[in-house]
Amino acid sequence: MNFPNQFIAATIEYTTLEQHVPAPYFRKLFEIPNNQQIKAAALTITGLGFYRVFVNGIEVTKGALAPYISNPDHIVYYDCYDVSTYLSSGKNVLGILLGNGFNNNPGGHIWDFDKAPWRSAPKTALRLEITMDDHSVMIIESDESFRTSPSPIIFDDYRCGEYYDARLEQPGWNTAEFDDSNWGFAFRVPSPRGVPRLCSAEPITVHSEIKPVSITPQDDGFLYDFGVNFSGVCRLCIEGYPGQKVIMYHGEYAKNGKLVLDNIRFNQMSDMQKDMVQKSIYICKGQGKEEYTPSFVYNGFRYVLVKGISKEQATPELLTYLVMHSKLTERGGFSCSDDTANKLQAMVRRSDLSNFYYFPTDCPHREKNGWTGDAALSCEHMLLNLAPENSFREWIRNICKAQNEQGALPGIIPTAGWGFAWGNGPAWDCALVYLPYFVYRYRGDKTILQEASTSIFRYLHYLTTRMDSRGLLEIGLGDWCSIGGTPKSPLIFTDSVISMDICRKASSIFEVLGMTAQQEFAMKLYQKLRTSIRKYLIDFSTMTAIGNCQTSQAMAIYYDVFDEAEKQQAFQVLLKCIEEADNHMDVGILGGRVLFHVLSAFGKSDLAYSMIVRPDFPSYGYWVSQGSTTLWESFHLPDENVDSFNHHFWGDISGWFIQWILGIQLNPYFNDLKEIKICPQFITNLSYAEGYHEGPDGKISISWTRENEEKIILKVSIPKAMHGQIILPNDWKFPNGTSQQPACSGEFTVIRRNKQSFY
Repeated sequence: MNFPNQFIAATIEYTTLEQHVPAPYFRKLFEIPNNQQIKAAALTITGLGFYRVFVNGIEVTKGALAPYISNPDHIVYYDCYDVSTYLSSGKNVLGILLGNGFNNNPGGHIWDFDKAPWRSAPKTALRLEITMDDHSVMIIESDESFRTSPSPIIFDDYRCGEYYDARLEQPGWNTAEFDDSNWGFAFRVPSPRGVPRLCSAEPITVHSEIKPVSITPQDDGFLYDFGVNFSGVCRLCIEGYPGQKVIMYHGEYAKNGKLVLDNIRFNQMSDMQKDMVQKSIYICKGQGKEEYTPSFVYNGFRYVLVKGISKEQATPELLTYLVMHSKLTERGGFSCSDDTANKLQAMVRRSDLSNFYYFPTDCPHREKNGWTGDAALSCEHMLLNLAPENSFREWIRNICKAQNEQGALPGIIPTAGWGFAWGNGPAWDCALVYLPYFVYRYRGDKTILQEASTSIFRYLHYLTTRMDSRGLLEIGLGDWCSIGGTPKSPLIFTDSVISMDICRKASSIFEVLGMTAQQEFAMKLYQKLRTSIRKYLIDFSTMTAIGNCQTSQAMAIYYDVFDEAEKQQAFQVLLKCIEEADNHMDVGILGGRVLFHVLSAFGKSDLAYSMIVRPDFPSYGYWVSQGSTTLWESFHLPDENVDSFNHHFWGDISGWFIQWILGIQLNPYFNDLKEIKICPQFITNLSYAEGYHEGPDGKISISWTRENEEKIILKVSIPKAMHGQIILPNDWKFPNGTSQQPACSGEFTVIRRNKQSFY
């Protein structure tokens, strides 16, 4: 594709937190001869950072924060629109509004985005190609003939907020009739260094609208509570007086009826910077009813503290919550007879979506960063519930571009260089392998494997350069957000085990691609790591992994550090660790990702389920008991320091619900997308469970209902093209006495085994 590469800007001055430069308008008037009929019209456009584009006053932008969130030194994203229906004979006009986005991100100073080498004022490049019926072509490209003027957006920052002065509006600025004679002209600026490409990730759109559930006076303002924690923006509707300044602070946490913002601020911030976090301002023009929706920001919030309004203006109609996220199709679901589990499933879905803005972010308020480790932990359950593979594929391209010459990866992507010295390591870097691996497992897409394969091989070589003399690794973040604060599993163990798993999954990827030499290298490195872990980090006299904790023991079993013949004894050690914690979780995110799967694999699904839903601290059920509507960043008591209340990296319980309670285990051996294992777990405290996953061949639906203590009705629906096995838990059988049968659609009676026969 012939991408436009002639960039224009309105000024060389760019916004800082101390000095604000308005977002620029651009417009281009052109004329289509009356004797010509338009056959086709394609507009290709980018904006650095974000753009909104209008044709004859009608917005055609695909969604919010277009075109993408990226490092423009790596990739420059474009969008292409068919605008033929918006053009007509005679005068026409293109209108563009530009925001700072990642091109200028002063609010990201904690991660050095304020020092980004690409930092500049917003700029755009576009090409409009109009084909007439007579095959003649009119081409309009961004150049110095574009007119420009400051917009009413007097400040915008990806993390801070947006300030809008309605008194500066220019009605009709994007229509052909508007008089732009007093506007200035754009000028050419250097093009970014990144590779141009069309964005294939799903757009960010408004998913739903929420009205406030309560409005409470707070100090000199009014606190709006929308009932759920999510992400997006508020639409403001107000009748104000000229110059009235409405200030909106967005937060996810209220204590004693007052908004708390400390959990989304950083100690390194100045008082001025702390006051700017998730803050939007609207200045009224005072001409009747006014409506405002921010253009170039989003916030993570449940509450909005509104200042500068009167009691009479503090109505439910003042603010409407516009819930936004990437437009991902729902592909899976789960529900059961336990309201706590249903709430947890909803919390996972809400956290996943409110943290998906082109790619998975850590949280939608404080950071909005693409932390690789967070995505690695969540990618499988996201693929079971949603359709993120296009967005994963696009983000993997950015991950590969971020890899340095040594093969190392930063902890956040995009990055301006931050994240190589701290915030990475195998448990985070594994996203480079895990995302392609699981996309292929669940969707059968080789493209993402092929595009990532070179970077994966480079990363394996990088691991060899970081091993110590024993063949182990200790170079990054470990069992993050551990209960109690300090990880019990040593970093040398979690790093080495995750590196081992990276190698095994990489070997599977190379095998699919027919890359024999790379596959052999990966397997040799896998064996070397496994041998070193078993030699130095396992006590075989007791089958205990170093750390003697839930995380170490569960990871060693799950990732096959132990041989099959050793696992039963190792599992008893894990059960003892759990018993010593009074049957509570005692893990960080790495242990939490595998713990419940290990318990189910060894027939302890009832224990896993009770650990998840129990209402006392620490547990997921404790979050429900505290009224949370999203997953927290960490497990903490109410009187402890509060972290984020909207993180997704604990969300694999949804994957466990689908894979174990329902029993949907698709492509279990990574070699046949049409193969399925259906291994339902009939949790004692549930009377029914149901759910589905939409696979490439069609919908897989499972439900089971407990008729009494001795009988369960299992209903299975799978596509005809699929094959596999239905495998029952040990205590249950089909009426013919077997515990397995070929997978097929139908209704099955399942009965309890006579327990006497086991003694």
